[in-house]
Amino acid sequence: MQAEPRGSGATPSGRRSGWVTFAAVVMFSVGLARLVSALNYFGGGKRVSDLSGSLYGEQLWVWGIWDLGIAALALFGGLSMLANGRFGRIVGYVWGIVVMFQSLLIISVAPWYAVTAIALAALVVAGLALSYDAETRW
Repeated sequence: MQAEPRGSGATPSGRRSGWVTFAAVVMFSVGLARLVSALNYFGGGKRVSDLSGSLYGEQLWVWGIWDLGIAALALFGGLSMLANGRFGRIVGYVWGIVVMFQSLLIISVAPWYAVTAIALAALVVAGLALSYDAETRW
């Protein structure tokens, strides 16, 4: 029985990569923040981010539904990742794409919010991609 070469990225059996744990924690954090912003948008508030000049205009409830969807993806995907589920890995990729897409829609009205969201989503996608080899070996 040969040991894995040092630095190969492989993890001991049953143990998830640190990148996957990092991705799950980022998804939990963003998921909770999006839950708060969704509740704010449903109340007609503009305290979290004023998106009234964006795609849906003054209909902030649409952004509230969008943020609830992102929050649900993030929370369920993060839980699955922590349980070493493939579902969580797939949801993490989808979540990253959705967050980056939304950020491109709002970059003109909330540039710091959009750039930060793109950076966090890119970190999640990169973390999942970097740990893919180590966790999918049979």
